[in-house]
Amino acid sequence: MAAAEGVEREVQKNYWMEHTVDLSVEAMMLDSKAAELDKEERPEVLSLLPPYEGKSILELGAGIGRFTGELAKKAGSLVALDFIESAIKKNESTNGHYKNTKFLCADVTSPDLKFSEDSLDLIFSNWLLMYLSDQEVEAFAERMVKWLKVGGYIFFRESCFHQSGDHKRKNNPTHYREPRFYTKIFKECHLQDSSGNSFELSLVGCKCIGAYVRNKKNQNQICWLWQKVRSEEDKGFQRFLDTVQYKSSGILRYERVFGQGFVSTGGIETTSEFVAKLDLQPGEKVLDVGCGIGGGDFYMADKYNVHVVGIDLSINMVSFALERAIGLNCSVEFEVADCTTKTYPDGTFDVIYSRDTILHIQDKPALFKSFYKWLKPGGRVLISDYCKKAGTPSEDFAQYIKQRGYDLHDVQAYGQMLRDAGFDEVIAEDRTDQFMKVLQRELESVEKEKESFIRDFSEEDYNDIVGGWKSKLVRSSSGEQRWGLFIAKKK
Repeated sequence: MAAAEGVEREVQKNYWMEHTVDLSVEAMMLDSKAAELDKEERPEVLSLLPPYEGKSILELGAGIGRFTGELAKKAGSLVALDFIESAIKKNESTNGHYKNTKFLCADVTSPDLKFSEDSLDLIFSNWLLMYLSDQEVEAFAERMVKWLKVGGYIFFRESCFHQSGDHKRKNNPTHYREPRFYTKIFKECHLQDSSGNSFELSLVGCKCIGAYVRNKKNQNQICWLWQKVRSEEDKGFQRFLDTVQYKSSGILRYERVFGQGFVSTGGIETTSEFVAKLDLQPGEKVLDVGCGIGGGDFYMADKYNVHVVGIDLSINMVSFALERAIGLNCSVEFEVADCTTKTYPDGTFDVIYSRDTILHIQDKPALFKSFYKWLKPGGRVLISDYCKKAGTPSEDFAQYIKQRGYDLHDVQAYGQMLRDAGFDEVIAEDRTDQFMKVLQRELESVEKEKESFIRDFSEEDYNDIVGGWKSKLVRSSSGEQRWGLFIAKKK
């Protein structure tokens, strides 16, 4: 194993020796349009970092200092590290006037590279882990967690799936992994200190770099922000989504029912019908709250030439969405985010779209006020969501709502919440009849394909889906469960 790792390091070092003959931003980014991209993506990357004023920072793979100078302006102390001596020397010649900064030539995989435990507030890397083997990534993740203070952060950005830059290369030993590889490694990274306290990493955020989506229609530039926390700290709802309701196998079987790219009622049929009501114009910006695996976003971007930002709290959903984006060449970016804590500048979006998601949100009035602020004047919102009939629900339906953690309202009350948030021209339609027709069609399709469904998933999965759809039909036909469509405008 050690011999193999030695070969890996030699290959990667030779690769970067070849590409750092010219110590330019084009060489560092391996792209002929690097200067233009850098102007847009560098501020974006820095905006994703937690506050770091006065903090102790380790910058890995610092290169010629594209980020070093920016980090040094605010850091309390900064160590800029790279394994190519010429690059780190160029960095020092450019940024050496910052007295809070040290420059170090070292390989991150070397056992000689040591920092004190619990000594760093932020570890930052922009393109590094893709130049390490799988085993090296896993081992280095554990070392980083040890160096980090409790409450400290790790930020890293990698190229996933495929190459982005157009730089000519004789060979390319870069590991273009699926994002789920990195998420799994860091999510499963646990350690104990000498007192027996247990620590892990909590995912704060994961998203595409928007500059690459806007300029190259490329979703493969992905970054993560993790925070070191005590293991007993609750990550409640996100953990529930990713391990219970929307675990990977569950998402795939939902997609089988709703159609490729979709995990919401009616798939492409209801999506095309509802989106047509928005009168989307080329160049408009859409926020999809609860984007799932991205089917609606790809549809809007492709058919209407709009730019879509899809957010979802489920890491698994966004991971699938990123995979589904490969080769589509569309202007869609994705982010793991909680819509109740996420903020955007006022007037960012032309449209906010959400399908069967807000039923999870307890404080809808506060969310709708945020929607109103995030929209431009004349902006539109379209929501479909589970609802209930007016009055007190039956004991069975109340138990279902509680078990799922839903917050349901009757259709008119839902519409009134949008009016109370400031929206005009509010349309609140009861679409339960349509919901039942779609459910029946989906149920018949699954039953017709029973053998292949069981072969691809399991008999338990088949029974869960069929039983779940039949239960929804019973609740809807009795009038208890309703389905609402809501459209509104900002003045």
